[in-house]
Amino acid sequence: MQSSGNVGGGRKCFWGFRSLIQRKQVDSVHVRSEGHHQLARKLSVADLIAIGVGATIGAGVYVLVGTVAREHAGPALTISFLIAGIAAALSAFCYAELACRCPSAGSAYHYSYICVGEGVAWLVGWALILEYTIGGAAVARGITPNLALFFGGVDKLPAILAPHTIPMFGIVVDPCAAVLVLIVTFLLCTGIKESSLVQMIVTSVNVSVMLFIMIAGGYLGFKTGWVGYELPSGYFPFGINGMFAGSAVVFFSYIGFDSVTSTVEEVKNPQRDLPLGIGIALFICCILYMFVSFVITGLVPYYALDPDTPISSVFASYGLHWAVYIITTGAITALFASLLGSLLAQPRILMAMARDGLLPSFFSDINKNTQVPVKSTVTTGIFAAVLAFFMDVSQLAGMVSVGTLFAFTTAAVSVLILRYVPPDEVPLSSSLQESIKSVSLRFGPNIQESDSKNLQNPSGSSENNSRYLHEIGEASFGYPLIQKSISQENHNEQTRRKISAWTITFLCMGVFIFAFAASAQGLSSILRFTVCGVCGALLLCCLIVLTCTDQDDGRHSFGHTGGFTCPFVPFLPAACILINTYLLIDLGAATWIRISVWFAIGAVVYLFYGRSHSSLFNAVYVPSAYADELYRSSSDYLS
Repeated sequence: MQSSGNVGGGRKCFWGFRSLIQRKQVDSVHVRSEGHHQLARKLSVADLIAIGVGATIGAGVYVLVGTVAREHAGPALTISFLIAGIAAALSAFCYAELACRCPSAGSAYHYSYICVGEGVAWLVGWALILEYTIGGAAVARGITPNLALFFGGVDKLPAILAPHTIPMFGIVVDPCAAVLVLIVTFLLCTGIKESSLVQMIVTSVNVSVMLFIMIAGGYLGFKTGWVGYELPSGYFPFGINGMFAGSAVVFFSYIGFDSVTSTVEEVKNPQRDLPLGIGIALFICCILYMFVSFVITGLVPYYALDPDTPISSVFASYGLHWAVYIITTGAITALFASLLGSLLAQPRILMAMARDGLLPSFFSDINKNTQVPVKSTVTTGIFAAVLAFFMDVSQLAGMVSVGTLFAFTTAAVSVLILRYVPPDEVPLSSSLQESIKSVSLRFGPNIQESDSKNLQNPSGSSENNSRYLHEIGEASFGYPLIQKSISQENHNEQTRRKISAWTITFLCMGVFIFAFAASAQGLSSILRFTVCGVCGALLLCCLIVLTCTDQDDGRHSFGHTGGFTCPFVPFLPAACILINTYLLIDLGAATWIRISVWFAIGAVVYLFYGRSHSSLFNAVYVPSAYADELYRSSSDYLS
């Protein structure tokens, strides 16, 4: 990491590296006035809760309960869900602060672009595109077998919807999944309020089914004596390690709440409603997960749970065969809500990337009637429908987790940067540069004659442009428009920013090496413990340094102030980085080989399109303290 104060030195670097570290400004009235239509602000706290709960509680909980209890946690599955919920809450705290300070569509992509740089932001956005596409297709494929239960089996489905096998290729096509994706796509195109209403209805049905499981199961448990908790092996048959291993597995059942932040531009009062929506949605999911797992593992011994249909089989063992239809209804609505959440978030990621010039402007168009990004929504729906129709994407499920965990990690890093080394320079748009040039023509012709070529020549360095803007300010108004203030030149402040930036860098490096060594089963025990011990000491030293270092005063005025602030900084973001990095590395080599191919494709797209079309291409950076004065001076002259 490097502070924004060091970005000027970075401009002297090779042009390719410079484009990777350039950072954009928090969207403001200056940015919004230059371009795109705005989304409709119609969402309330209740809408956000419905979106968050619906996107988070997929059908996985209806399967995970059996698998994790049998193989990892046993009756302690309830505690595993609690630990995983606490770990997810760490990321939720980071997202809540960033969403309040930077309330624009794009979620983690947007935050990392502002705090880290264009290169990392591109990778985050590219990974999220893959996550939502594969996730949506996988969810759609999962609805078909559950829906077939009401028809008496898959072979009883209408011929137009039933899965078919293409003999020549051995591919099983799923028309029902593709149709469901297209239906959801059409729904999302009608408007954000209409789609959020459907999400609220579907999520309410799913939550009602889970309440039925808790109430009916609780009644059976008290009636029969909770036989699952009277085992000789006790509450921790796999030990404490098994309980934590179960937490790592069920952590992925909390993925989805981040989709709430992608709707930030459609929230009536984002600074108040977003933290409430994220927090309440995650709390509801955690409570539901814990109570359902408590009931199911208590009704039968954990080793007797069916790994495929644990909840249905438990009720069937008590003679309640009719309950399978209620539970299947819950699974279908959970999958439908998760599909809606995936296809809702991805178009807004595409829209944000297109606004920044990294993708074609086609994706940033907003329909004037429905006030949603219809073109990017339709594109997303078509791709997801094709995948759901032709491919069994279950083998690619691990790639879905990469996008979310990578986004969680960069969000936590962004909070540390925002607190200790917030960007202190902002890029000026090309239109403003031309306006300042016009001001110089009026007030400083001598300066214009000697330096106007810096702005006229687009290949000129940003360093020359910045110097030009400094000189214009001095010649135009008789006092420096852009000058280094005493606080900026203060040696102690610059030293503090450098120490903080390097400490955050070493913290991230130590976390990566620690997580890699901890998950590397092929290394000898002595080497693993040695590396983990050294990296653990490094992490502790970094945390001590950050704790003893004052946070930047600029954090109070950075972005949109007055909203939620993440507590326990730097400890909470550091724990979030550690947990998510460990889970990322633990996904396995096969997943990383697949995701590397996707990242390689993304690198090609960025190099041949995104970099040269970026809105920050050849950007001129000026101290943020004087950006507003530049805008005001330029506006006064033009008016």
